[in-house]
Amino acid sequence: MGLSISFYGSSLVSAYWNGAATYYRGIVKNLARRGHKVTFFEPDAYDRQKHRDMADPDWAKVVVYEATPDGMSRAVEQGRNADVVVKASGVGVFDAELEAAVLSSRRADALAIFWDVDAPATLDRMRNDPLDSFRPLVPAYDAVFTYGGGQPVVDAYAAFGARLCVPVYNAVDPDTHHPVPPDPRFQADLGFVGNRLPDREKRVEEFFLKAASLAPGRQFLLGGAGWGDKPMPGNVRYHGHVYTADHNAFNRSCLAVLNVNRDSMASYGFSPPTRVFEAAGAGACLVTDRWEGIELFLDPGAEVLVADDGAAVAAHLEALTPDKARGIGEAARKRVLSAHTYAHRAAQVEALLAGADLRPSSLRLSA
Repeated sequence: MGLSISFYGSSLVSAYWNGAATYYRGIVKNLARRGHKVTFFEPDAYDRQKHRDMADPDWAKVVVYEATPDGMSRAVEQGRNADVVVKASGVGVFDAELEAAVLSSRRADALAIFWDVDAPATLDRMRNDPLDSFRPLVPAYDAVFTYGGGQPVVDAYAAFGARLCVPVYNAVDPDTHHPVPPDPRFQADLGFVGNRLPDREKRVEEFFLKAASLAPGRQFLLGGAGWGDKPMPGNVRYHGHVYTADHNAFNRSCLAVLNVNRDSMASYGFSPPTRVFEAAGAGACLVTDRWEGIELFLDPGAEVLVADDGAAVAAHLEALTPDKARGIGEAARKRVLSAHTYAHRAAQVEALLAGADLRPSSLRLSA
């Protein structure tokens, strides 16, 4: 028998300033396919509803609530009777209040899960602020799921008293990310999509903009919000926000696409972002900055090209032929379809929830 799940996150229906959208969609859709009923609660904030890139799906009920204290309280009351209540990190509106409210309002026999889609940021924040409101709540949650971080994140959450911490990594949704014909709008030698964020900008400068300056004969394409006033070499074209529906075309139209992790993700390692799996799912040739644990997901040299700096990115690009790029992309796609789909992740989540047997006391911290 399927579980009822109340999921409080940033947004399921809009990827606008919401890097977790692809992850949420993959997890929730595949939980629904396994017979679970998910209601996704999201605030009407940051103009996300004005930039929807999908209608309400048939595999989840979406509840958009007012981004006010009363709106949040009504959403918590509406979702309190579920078998599993999930509070995701980075909702962006009343996060601290939500973290406490879902614990106090849930049924006595229900599970409360904190699902951290940016564990490095959460952990660093708690370390730096002894009065952080989430610190005393960590042991009260029955489990913490994270979308990356590996053993370093598991150990860090254990130090804060987590009963159980398990990484549920990003993956590919083959229904959404797959090969498509190239699109002239996105033709380039190297493409990168990512919003301008403080702990990503310097790495973009090194791995993308510096690489462009070192390969003046190559064409570079930058997608994502916030880069409009950024000085760029003349061979870089800025596209702006790339809607989810265009990600396949973007990935298939460039000779290669670049992944650049944020500083915090790179420092913890074992944190492949959604872009890695989107590119692999589309059969694109991926170049990524180096981070610990990448070989768990893709084989460097055969399924992905790894670079230590912008000069290495430029060297990879100069040596890359269309045939070689196609071979790397096809190998990456085969790898993720065999082991890293959201169907795999949903089965993992279901097994974790079944092991808990809906009795919070049965959850124990993993070794």
